[in-house]
Amino acid sequence: MTPEVDGLDVVACEHCERLCASRSRIVNGVGPADADLLFVGEAPGANEDEAGEPFVGRSGDVLDDALRAAGLDRADVRITNCVRCRPPDNRDPRADELDNCRAFLDHEVDSVDPEVVVPLGKVPAEHLLGRDVAVTSEAGDVVEADIGETRRRVLISVHPAATLYDRSQADTFEHTIGRAADFTDGESGQARLGDF
Repeated sequence: MTPEVDGLDVVACEHCERLCASRSRIVNGVGPADADLLFVGEAPGANEDEAGEPFVGRSGDVLDDALRAAGLDRADVRITNCVRCRPPDNRDPRADELDNCRAFLDHEVDSVDPEVVVPLGKVPAEHLLGRDVAVTSEAGDVVEADIGETRRRVLISVHPAATLYDRSQADTFEHTIGRAADFTDGESGQARLGDF
């Protein structure tokens, strides 16, 4: 990569003037560097910017609960974002910001080499797949996409926050996280499911 990166962490970046002005820190991914499951959100919010970790606060609690229900722990999976700096007023990251951060995300995905990538919500799903995604109807679907240097399995998921505003999404989200757990045995790092 570049001097901006140390291992999987982005340590310096000034590509997006608006994001650099609104962040208090760069929020890097957390979890094992060889995780079978890699969850990808869109960008840090206020809680993540403060804590320096993705998916904390209410959305993080929903994700953690769903992981536990699927027999996993947060420490078993890797969690990151498409964009590593908080957008102003928690708005969605813009196309140029997503593009500026894409090399960092591709590097992380290639390095972790997960069995499946799980974009959490519409923005990361569309960014990773390069197409429009009807997240609520496609949640739970496994598709293939070129991410970084490899063709990868992608498991589409609604965002954890969707379950807070629309309880009907809770079953969909929990089912999707349960499906993600099928890609790992939780110990050896070997997938239980064959190639699709």
